[in-house]
Amino acid sequence: MNTESMQLPELNGLKTISQDKIEEFKEKGHTLIENVISSEEADVYQKVISKAAAKYNEEKRKLEDRDTYGKAFLQIMNLWRGDEAVKKFVLAKRFAKIAADLLGVDNVRLYHDQALFKEPGGGPTPWHQDQNYWPLDSNNTITMWMPLVDIPNPEMGMLTFASGSHKNDNVFDFIISDESENAFEDHVKEKGFEISRANSMKAGDATWHRGYTIHNAPGNSSDKMREVMTIIYFADGARVTEPQHKWQENDRQQWLMGKAPGSLADSELNPLLL
Repeated sequence: MNTESMQLPELNGLKTISQDKIEEFKEKGHTLIENVISSEEADVYQKVISKAAAKYNEEKRKLEDRDTYGKAFLQIMNLWRGDEAVKKFVLAKRFAKIAADLLGVDNVRLYHDQALFKEPGGGPTPWHQDQNYWPLDSNNTITMWMPLVDIPNPEMGMLTFASGSHKNDNVFDFIISDESENAFEDHVKEKGFEISRANSMKAGDATWHRGYTIHNAPGNSSDKMREVMTIIYFADGARVTEPQHKWQENDRQQWLMGKAPGSLADSELNPLLL
């Protein structure tokens, strides 16, 4: 481990969350927890993560030359495997314990991390469900979405949820696309889900949402990069399922190291975190 990572703030001190937050998460499929890390800690890790994201970013096309998915954000995954400093952030026990408490489980494993940087002028992120990509047999999945910079208003690309939509499990086998936007928009309206998003978030705050919670984000109309780091967790004991389409097969190979359907999701890429 290099010297830089050794000097980074420790993020293993646990944070107690209220029962109200646990109940909100259970009912709505999402919640916002403020000050998960301090602004000072966020500032340090912003430098670390943005540097790693720039190093590993493979998107070289101009914004106007990309499809809807490409315009939505720069997506750089599994930074913890290539950068020891980012690893310290991704494997932090503070985050993992909040994830476990919200899910009501004893322990969680890492699925993968992803930096989601929405560029100035970047397009909206269409409605979608994350777990459609994941060949896992458990609904006990959760994503932490943490801004590394302040998001002063929704127009910078604030994550937006259809509250209660996780209760229907998988709705469509659509990846993030114009097709998913149109289908989920109709579904959300038909079901009358409450649309919920924060008016602002500070660096170090975090939203948490279930894998089947339908969500989207507006485009970034500001002149600053919306820098967000996400970490996906699942409850220990989950097993790999038979992939239902090519995207799940891709995930099985990439994030579960090709583990056979029916086996425990416990590859080297999925460490136990508590």
